[in-house]
Amino acid sequence: MNSSLYKTLEWVTRFAYINLLWIFFTIIGGVLLGFFPATTAMFAIIRDWLQGNNEDPLLTGFWKYYKKDFWKSNRLGAFIVLIVAFITIDIFFISTNLNEVLTWTYIPLFAFMFLFTLFLFYIFPAFVNYDLTVIQLIKNSFLIMLVNPLNSFIIIICLISCYYIMKLLPALAFLFGGSIYAFITMWLALNAFDNVQNKQKGNK
Repeated sequence: MNSSLYKTLEWVTRFAYINLLWIFFTIIGGVLLGFFPATTAMFAIIRDWLQGNNEDPLLTGFWKYYKKDFWKSNRLGAFIVLIVAFITIDIFFISTNLNEVLTWTYIPLFAFMFLFTLFLFYIFPAFVNYDLTVIQLIKNSFLIMLVNPLNSFIIIICLISCYYIMKLLPALAFLFGGSIYAFITMWLALNAFDNVQNKQKGNK
């Protein structure tokens, strides 16, 4: 078999495998407690790939990261769930109380939702890239998001493109949805982290 074709198939298999591990470990964690540790484990593995470490067995590495950050990732998850609940309640309240007084509140709410979505692009990459407390991670991720609008724009374009491809082929979403999202955001977030680091060095 052609070596380039073999490598392509190998990486396709890796992305499908890690996506299935993400789903499996989310389920065995009871979904609610399993989702965030499985997500950070997936991001940690993909960060290792991007940094040239792709020799370790996937299952072993995934389990190591899953155990290591189980409670810390769930503390971060509690914050994210709280914000999502706040947004959901606000949307429900506004939609059930339609009047001219409340209509204007859609603007700041949608602006907040947009910023929160951009923030989510960076929080998981920052989680696995920095050894910080949850509060520090939230603060740093937000600041990195603010100073890297171009990276955020590229992430949006890439994710929208993937969405339409997977909409045409729904099976791809099951096989690669999570892992492709993690790869795109991790890859571009690492670039954003490097930009911030270079700016800090330049200011010294």
